[in-house]
Amino acid sequence: MITHYLHKYPFLRLLLPMTAGIIAGNFLFFHCQKSWLWFWMPLYACSVLFLSASYYLKRHAWRWVSGISASLCFFVLGINNISWRLQQTSYTFPETKSVYRAVIMEKPKTKEKYLLCRAYLLENRDSLSVVYPRKNILLYIQKDSISGCLRRGDEVLFSTRLSSPHNNGNPGEFNYARYLAHKAVSGIGFVTSGNWKITANKIHYSLMHTALECRDKILLLYDKLEFQGDELAVLSALTIGYQEELSEGIRESYSVSGASHVLSLSGLHFALLYGFIFFFLKRIPDKLPGIKIFQITTILILIWGFAFITGLTPCIVRSALMCSLFALSEFRRRNYISLNTLAAAGLLMLLYNPCWIFDVGFQLSFCAVASILLLQPRLYRIWSVKNRILKYCWGITTVSIAAQVGAAPLVLLYFSRFSTHFLLTNLLVVTLVTVIMYTAIIMLIIPPLPVIQFFVAGIVDRLIKTLNSTVRWIEQLPLSSMDNIWVYQWEVVGFYIMILLLVCFLHFKRVKYLHVLLVCLLITYCYRTVMRNNGQVEKSLMFYNVRNCPAVHCIASTGESWLTYADSISDRKRLPRMVSRYWMRLHLPEPHFVVSNYRDNHFFYQNNLLYFYGKWICIVNNNHWHNKETVQPLKIDYLYLCKGYGGHLESLIRLFSTKNVIIDSSLSEYYRQSIIDECKRLEIDFVSLAENGAFCVKI
Repeated sequence: MITHYLHKYPFLRLLLPMTAGIIAGNFLFFHCQKSWLWFWMPLYACSVLFLSASYYLKRHAWRWVSGISASLCFFVLGINNISWRLQQTSYTFPETKSVYRAVIMEKPKTKEKYLLCRAYLLENRDSLSVVYPRKNILLYIQKDSISGCLRRGDEVLFSTRLSSPHNNGNPGEFNYARYLAHKAVSGIGFVTSGNWKITANKIHYSLMHTALECRDKILLLYDKLEFQGDELAVLSALTIGYQEELSEGIRESYSVSGASHVLSLSGLHFALLYGFIFFFLKRIPDKLPGIKIFQITTILILIWGFAFITGLTPCIVRSALMCSLFALSEFRRRNYISLNTLAAAGLLMLLYNPCWIFDVGFQLSFCAVASILLLQPRLYRIWSVKNRILKYCWGITTVSIAAQVGAAPLVLLYFSRFSTHFLLTNLLVVTLVTVIMYTAIIMLIIPPLPVIQFFVAGIVDRLIKTLNSTVRWIEQLPLSSMDNIWVYQWEVVGFYIMILLLVCFLHFKRVKYLHVLLVCLLITYCYRTVMRNNGQVEKSLMFYNVRNCPAVHCIASTGESWLTYADSISDRKRLPRMVSRYWMRLHLPEPHFVVSNYRDNHFFYQNNLLYFYGKWICIVNNNHWHNKETVQPLKIDYLYLCKGYGGHLESLIRLFSTKNVIIDSSLSEYYRQSIIDECKRLEIDFVSLAENGAFCVKI
């Protein structure tokens, strides 16, 4: 019965094996030897051969050969596409500092001490040759008097050591290296002041540069219309997808209230734009010759023009594709969007860029829309409403519930948060966003009338202030969100299987689907119980690898912990942010933050000497022990060398008797290597956090 149901959605039957192939190819690329790549060629050839042969099979009983061949063909195609894409990104950079020439591709982002620039690497020069890598890189350029002159399209010459992206090796950390690989970023480099110069200004132009220039002009118009602060940031996000100006406070408010989706351009914004365009085009009599072609062409040009200006992110492309397909069906008198249409959009996108499947926005967007298509009509039919206002509210409610069901497992996995007032949020926020979008469109299309434009801009400003106030009010409501919820990846798979089984039960009215759903629920619960038991808190010492933030985390078996910072001026917010998922997995409460002398039952810290359940650690972050002498060395378990110490290890060994040295990544690369050489000469065990990642000691 399910097979017969799937026959109605041919693009879905192709999308599923291709998705499986992309996931399999991604796993094999990062976890296996590259020699396996030869295997897909004969397999792909066989699948294409069987697919071609099945065309000549006239017997209906052999139709399964065609289905299996097509599925196998798209499965191997997924493996091939993702492998080729990742191989194109992979590149081996020189081990030493080199001279490079690159072009700045996007507007530099201002950080605390650096400018973050996405650049396209044109060439690598040395004394013997010139190499043309043609790869995307990220440059962190140190701020100085001329760094503010950098613009999109500028060509720069710089000297640094580029390296492939790598992770810090902390438990539970975000896989940043794989994230950049999926974004086609091949390398990262830090460029200090004086080691770079601009060789040409804005000589590299492309269609994307032109689109971003248009976006910048709209931002300048907003400044001219006197939008400021959070109102300017929210308006930029709602209308052109520019989120750089959003403050941490406004992001948190929208996240807690469950309104983050309106700040990211998606189907809602494109549907509103489509409705605005369609409203005027339908006024044109369709009896005129060629008018339908004109209407469709106008909609497609405006929709894709808007998508182009806003950056062509995966969720934007998906929304533009869906609107385009909807426009074609609308003018063919088939006002209907099905799961097959969504699958067709997904298939086209993954054929173009298979790495998009790992984009969080792509996953949330498709899961939410699929859930709306499968569940919303059934929910809407539960209550028949005739009143127009109630009908509108009931429609938004059912769409919100369906979208939340589809997106909630992924939101829990990636953000560990569930917004409890999402129904109230969507009912109020979506209505306000609709009014703001239409008013903003009117504001943008009447520039020849500045008086009226400023008047409309004032209305938009007040509407956005009302929107922000509404979001903050929902944020302040009791139990507005449940935070620090930890779910495992296979749990999320179980959740989606249960959602599909629920849809099958509602559609086919067969009790067996409900039975399987309950069995799946039991298996998921047992899996969570086993994982929780295996992940129980153990008494341990943890040395995290967070650059310029050396710290020792002492964890008791009860869950109580002490986080001792080796540097009093380190970024105390950075470390918890980077290892928070590890703490959530262990269900650790917030640790005691220690920066000065501290004493507890089993924890003692004084003058950089730390004691925890029989283990002694000496934190060396200055030259306090320099030129000191002792009659008998103090026995310690671990000597932790951090930024600030500039002496030799041998002088410390005369003061401390230890066989274990922890070398923090806050030390310079040259000094780390010097300490490693001393450890090898003195036959002392050592751990370099920069090379080995975080170091855990079980007590």
